[in-house]
Amino acid sequence: LDRMQEQGVRKLVVLPLYPQYSASTTASTFDAIAHDFQKRRLIPDFRFIQQYAGEPAYIEAVANKIQAHWDEHGRADKLIFSYHGVPKRYLMNGDPYHCQCHKTTRLIADRLNLKPEEYMTCFQSRFGREEWLKPYTDKTVAAFAEQGTKELAIATPAFVSDCLETLEEIGMEAAEDFEEKGGAHLHVIPCINDREEWVNVMSRWVDEWAQTKTV
Repeated sequence: LDRMQEQGVRKLVVLPLYPQYSASTTASTFDAIAHDFQKRRLIPDFRFIQQYAGEPAYIEAVANKIQAHWDEHGRADKLIFSYHGVPKRYLMNGDPYHCQCHKTTRLIADRLNLKPEEYMTCFQSRFGREEWLKPYTDKTVAAFAEQGTKELAIATPAFVSDCLETLEEIGMEAAEDFEEKGGAHLHVIPCINDREEWVNVMSRWVDEWAQTKTV
């Protein structure tokens, strides 16, 4: 922001890399921007992108990534859409994250022509003693292995780029647990990352939103 101000930027688009809105993620980004603005005499025209959980171009990019993985590795017995969890009280207090995650899942599943029994939505990365959004990914993965499922796939649409929660928590910990409990292979589908299709989508969004006229 400092460098942009020095360069004379007068129109700012903030695009958080959180497709689904939550007070714990997207709102914290807004708070950081707003806090920075408090110290400035002149702030730019400002557009903050709240969420894009159901944006067709985002859905298409994730679906295409999953399809590409299937084309290379084949389909597993079931596909889990695993989202970063939040405490259940967030949902009870009106946070839309839970609903937006299910919306994203439904739209991707529709795009891939999945039957209801072929996929499910789970939530990962919980900590502490209070109840978080369910079903929990780790317990679900273990249960599938114990029930005899040999091939399981996990996609993580709450993340547009791979990170500790996808590479370690899912790619290592969940995979090891699945195999220890009798599963043969856990297919971890990478995030859309720097996939050209997704980069082009973000570029187009920024161009469109930056051109929005302000009063």
